[in-house]
Amino acid sequence: MKIVVFSCKTGGGHNACANYIKEEFRENGIECDVVDYFDLVGENASKIAEKIYLDSTKGNGKVFGSVYKLGELYNKTNITSPVYILNKLVKDKLYQFLVDNHYDLAIGTHLFPCLGLTAVEKEHPIFFINVATDYECIPFWKETNPDYFVIPSPLLIDRFVSQGFKKEVLLPFGISISSRFLNQEIGDDIPRDKDMVLITSGSMGFGHLNNVVERMLKEIPDTYITVICGSNKKMYNMLSKIDNPNLIVKGFVNNMSEYMKASTVVISKPGGVTTTEVAELRRPLILMMPIPGVEDYNMNFFKNHQMCLAARNIDELVERTKQLLDNKTLQDAIIKNQEENIRSYSAKALVEFVINKMK
Repeated sequence: MKIVVFSCKTGGGHNACANYIKEEFRENGIECDVVDYFDLVGENASKIAEKIYLDSTKGNGKVFGSVYKLGELYNKTNITSPVYILNKLVKDKLYQFLVDNHYDLAIGTHLFPCLGLTAVEKEHPIFFINVATDYECIPFWKETNPDYFVIPSPLLIDRFVSQGFKKEVLLPFGISISSRFLNQEIGDDIPRDKDMVLITSGSMGFGHLNNVVERMLKEIPDTYITVICGSNKKMYNMLSKIDNPNLIVKGFVNNMSEYMKASTVVISKPGGVTTTEVAELRRPLILMMPIPGVEDYNMNFFKNHQMCLAARNIDELVERTKQLLDNKTLQDAIIKNQEENIRSYSAKALVEFVINKMK
């Protein structure tokens, strides 16, 4: 068996999910590759797509939010979308790639390759699986026609059915997080002598957190404030200038699960993959600064099912953090709701399903 997982460089979540799936298959002795779909589209397409995505999220993501709302409106028309038409142009190149590399199964963790695979499937017998990476049936998913569709939670089955998917193709395994991530032990280099608040601003380092950090250091004494800045060097340099023994500042880290496990409270923007990582690790969570559009849905899903606290501004964020640190009963309630609604070892569930299906 040989498997390919397609992702796109529009935010780190799609890539992280793809790599978690690859990792889990390889742990089970199955050959699996991750491919950037835009590399098939054409030279430099990946870099251009990443730049467009980053530019759209500037200014609190207003441009991205507007585009997302347009997508929702277009989705209601039931007219074949220009998004599908553009991805259909790649179908011949995509099919030849699958044939040349002898792939038995294709998995898409982003809408675009799943649209391309749908166009291929209309002309050739292929087997492919969608994997949703947000807690909503995003615009244009309904134009895909996968053999199976991995969705984030059983609570979303009705939502996906309402968009035209048959219930029997929906696999509510959860957004794929690898067993290795969940099983990673906390290293000795992470301090554990007092409470820790972990602030992870996403792989792109969104947000302006210096005011948040300064407030927390002042109002929440004797607690480590750990900030993961991702690729945001400006944020990293700014925070590194603050002289306080309780502040830990990191750029990219390869052991995020260790920091999450060591934390009393995790604060994150509501990306689908990051929220799932926290929920599968069963950690008290505060969500902040959603990019308008799908991250609003992610935040509302977690908030409505009491799997997090939510904050829309700095004052709320500081107060929610103090509230959660001081209330063990509230911490336990959030964890209990995560256990009830978010399946752990989600990548393992997908791999086991594929192995049994393709025996």
